[in-house]
Amino acid sequence: MIPSIRTAYNHQFTDKQYHDFLEGIALEAGEAPVFKVAETPVFIPATLTAQLIQACDEIIAVIMRPDFKELTRHAIPHQLKAPHENDHPHFIVIDFAVCRDEHGELTPRLIELQGFPSLYAFQELMARQFRTHFNIPDTVNNFFGGLDSESYFQLLKEVIVGNFNPEEVVLLEVKPHEQKTRIDFYYTEQRLGIKPICVTELIQEGKKLYYETGGGKVQIRRIYNRVIFDDLHRQQEHLGKHVSLLQDLDVEWVTHPNWFYRISKYMLPFIHSEYAPKSWFLHELPVIPADLENYVLKPLFSFAGQGVLIDVTQADIDRITDPENWILQHKVQYDPAIVTPEGPAYCEIRMMYIWPDDSPKPLLVHNLARISKSKMIGVTQGKPQQWTGGSCAFFEQEL
Repeated sequence: MIPSIRTAYNHQFTDKQYHDFLEGIALEAGEAPVFKVAETPVFIPATLTAQLIQACDEIIAVIMRPDFKELTRHAIPHQLKAPHENDHPHFIVIDFAVCRDEHGELTPRLIELQGFPSLYAFQELMARQFRTHFNIPDTVNNFFGGLDSESYFQLLKEVIVGNFNPEEVVLLEVKPHEQKTRIDFYYTEQRLGIKPICVTELIQEGKKLYYETGGGKVQIRRIYNRVIFDDLHRQQEHLGKHVSLLQDLDVEWVTHPNWFYRISKYMLPFIHSEYAPKSWFLHELPVIPADLENYVLKPLFSFAGQGVLIDVTQADIDRITDPENWILQHKVQYDPAIVTPEGPAYCEIRMMYIWPDDSPKPLLVHNLARISKSKMIGVTQGKPQQWTGGSCAFFEQEL
């Protein structure tokens, strides 16, 4: 989106560079990513960078409201509420579509947000490999807040591992070695020393949790949580016997599971910003809009875009028996802003925050980008197209 950088990148790109880039990722992480990694990063101009940061600031202000927990008291399904919730999430990610405003200028529009970590380790690796194998100018940066690779991982270590021995901290997931994002788990283990553990591997003794190693049992003091609890709930029957994570357990959470629900689509109706499309809880909607084609219908409890209806009809709304669990959101029009050698593409930018316990507010640290040539970004499609997939952004941060 920075024309000079984009033109130069497209002109200089070779298939060998891309192959070497992917091989560099695989060599460092220990295996190749099983999801499609895009052939290009996204180059964000300074004006759009400033708008993204302003939009995030306005959203973070809602999260920091003194009454936020009261505001989101119904966000957590009763059967999935975990005890010992802390004061704030350790991770927040905010997703924006890249669009154009009424003046034809690039602008962000909020899509979704989560109080949950996503690919925090892998995104650093990807961005660094882009710099290694392609000509990325020093005028753009993938980090925020003056961070670099070393200080970024130091911050991650402070938040995730803290004062514990890394052996006492685990990355918890459902079948981690079968997840498409497992490369992030393995690279996290490399950088922080914490093992990816499946919920079925947990051993409970009283309130304490353990996992087995070659040298015996190790007590788990802290969980770096990657478990999506409604997904775990859906898979109960197929997983077999495992420890219930909803008990009163002697363990610290990073991030506590309840934040996944509080900071989610449930927040959308409470965000009032020029960068956030109007949203309503379906059961609180005073009148069904006549132009439903300009709206999307989103279930509160889903992930990876499952259940989202893009072309909404009255019949879709009539079929819903639990309107309190759905959001109607004004549709955003993605702009095909990414110029590629094989046609234009759409993109989303994920702004990634870390909130240390000793920080008065969350810190913007990194990003993720997704590039697509279809209107359902981030949802599993058929065979991926060229110049699409998971990526990262490099931001021009000064005008």
